[in-house]
Order: sequence, then structure tokens, then C-alpha cells
Amino acid sequence: MSIQIILASASPRRKELLDQLKVSYEVYPVDLDETPLLDEKPLAYVQRLAAEKSAACVAQLKTDRLVLAADTSVILGDVIMGKPQNQDDAIAMLSQLSGRTHQVYSAISLRGPEHSQAVSITQVKFRHLTDQEILDYWFTGEPLDKAGSYAIQGLGGMFVESIVGSFSGVVGLPLFETAQLLSKQGIELFK
Repeated sequence: MSIQIILASASPRRKELLDQLKVSYEVYPVDLDETPLLDEKPLAYVQRLAAEKSAACVAQLKTDRLVLAADTSVILGDVIMGKPQNQDDAIAMLSQLSGRTHQVYSAISLRGPEHSQAVSITQVKFRHLTDQEILDYWFTGEPLDKAGSYAIQGLGGMFVESIVGSFSGVVGLPLFETAQLLSKQGIELFK
């Protein structure tokens, strides 16, 4: 099967989700500074990063193939929670999420003959967490490279009381929106 798109991400979770759509792809991750701009709102932030990742991939490869990029962030109020820098950072994030509802914004950017974007916003409610649960979870290693310091598809899923929206968007690639963008660009799914 010939390669249909380039995935501008090294995330194993995004690869697993894209595999569900039966799309053939090649992985070409790009490394960008993911620091939010001064006064940048969360929605603008995830849209900008997804767009910059796809643009950087196209520029680096000098390709005319379709390039798919994504960015997922955990948002509490107007605070963008990225990946934890260390144990203290992860504990602080999880403590703030405990017993509260937060949002997960997942933006996708597809570049080809035209550039298209979509965003999934999911409400995630955490149950109350004890300090010991948070510490024990940290020592599993799972929070290390996850936005908001948790993985809904892993052990962190036991903290989630409910979600309203896209489970796959929380994992890192909203399948509904991704399938729509790929179909509009002529990619046949499930082939």
C-alpha cells in the first residue's frame, strides 16, 4: 500500500489512533518551541501549534504530500497545562485537576493542496484524588510526557469520573474530525 499521508508526530498514541482509520502514513516528527505566546488563549495556542507543526514538516521535507499534525493540551480555566517538567510540577497539576472539570483541546492541521484545521474540545471531570494516589501515580512513570500529567487511556483513566466529548481527542487525535479532514482531501478511509 502506498503512503497516503505524513504524520508530523512521534506520538505512539497518535499512531495507534491513525491506524484505526486504516490510513497508510509515514512518520516525520518536528520539534518546535511549545511555549505559549504572551496572552495567548488556549484555543489559539493549540491551533497555532498544530498549524506550525504541519507547516514545519512541509518545509523540512519539501513535500507536496498531505501532512497531518496535531496538538493536545489540558486546560483548567484559562491555564494551559503542558507536560510536567518534574515531579513537583506533575503533583501540582494533578492536585489542581482533582475533583474538578477541565477541558482537553485537541487541534489538528492538515496541509496539502489547501490547509484545513479542526478542533475537538472535551470536558473531563476528575474525581477527588488523595495525595498518596497522586504520588503513587507519579511513580508509575505514566505522567512524564503527558499534557496535564495524566493519560486517560492508561492508569490515569481511573481518575476520570466522566467525559463529555471525544475520548480519542483526549488521547491526542480526535478521530471524527481527523476522518472528516482526510475525506475532504480525497483520502479513502478503511481501505
